[in-house]
Amino acid sequence: MEFSIFQETRRGGRKVNQDRVGYIYTRDALFVVVADGMGGHVGGEIAAHITVRLLLERFEQEAKPVLASPVMFLQNALKAAHNALADYAQRFRLVDTPRTTCVACVIQDDAAYWAHAGDSRLYHVRRGSLIARTRDHSKVQYLLDNGLINTLEAGRHPDRNKVFSCLGGAFEPTVDFSPRVPLQPNDLLMLCTDGLWSAYNDGEFVARMGQAELSKATPEVVNDAERRAGADCDNLSIIAVRWAGSAGAWSDAMTTTHTETLAMGEFSTQMDRTITLVEPSTGRRALSDAEIELAIKEIQDTLNRHGSS
Repeated sequence: MEFSIFQETRRGGRKVNQDRVGYIYTRDALFVVVADGMGGHVGGEIAAHITVRLLLERFEQEAKPVLASPVMFLQNALKAAHNALADYAQRFRLVDTPRTTCVACVIQDDAAYWAHAGDSRLYHVRRGSLIARTRDHSKVQYLLDNGLINTLEAGRHPDRNKVFSCLGGAFEPTVDFSPRVPLQPNDLLMLCTDGLWSAYNDGEFVARMGQAELSKATPEVVNDAERRAGADCDNLSIIAVRWAGSAGAWSDAMTTTHTETLAMGEFSTQMDRTITLVEPSTGRRALSDAEIELAIKEIQDTLNRHGSS
């Protein structure tokens, strides 16, 4: 299995970064995930952190070295993350459950499977053309679908940040799943938060990301999105994957990963682990990284006791 991958996450104009991104792979399967924490800093940041961490660890538990069913994995993992956030809120007596949007993708056997809740997106690009894109679970998407606003109005709509599905909310999340999508060599998959994709229309975003190697195109796109948004720029994050395939076809030279170097049962993982220690708006101390780790362990123990992991 051969692919190129590049990830980038920025704070933008905000005081903290509530986005989390990560990926993990075996010799024969790759899993990528992006989460955008919602609401107040402590809740949003922790929700995204827990979600990405638990999904990566669940993949490590189940990929031997491939998943028995990528669709069932995505369904069960996102449900487990949703339940874990509710458990976390109860354990620490939080008034509001931490919430996050999420988009995740499994690639194995030269095919992709993805799922999302909220307005974090996945784009599938082939030979410069957009093949598929997730549809946001948002008020603006609803208005667009019903012809009440146009795409120009959507970009400046006052409710453009309102979503009706997320992990950790009071209700079961609406999660959309893709079918099995066969991949061809040089196909491009981009997972990103709304802080990034909102700076571009689909055509420009696809064209910009397809013009150069990922190690060059990705930071340039993030830089430009940050400039366009100005001082009030939201957090922006992206993971881009260019697929070369099981046969080892062409991929970006600077970021190429050859998984045949991994032993059976071995994993390689990458995740941004930064946790803010102080709540900027109040100056109150937030949870430390060690406390986050303890909380995650307690959540996992709870899930194990109830047979959810």
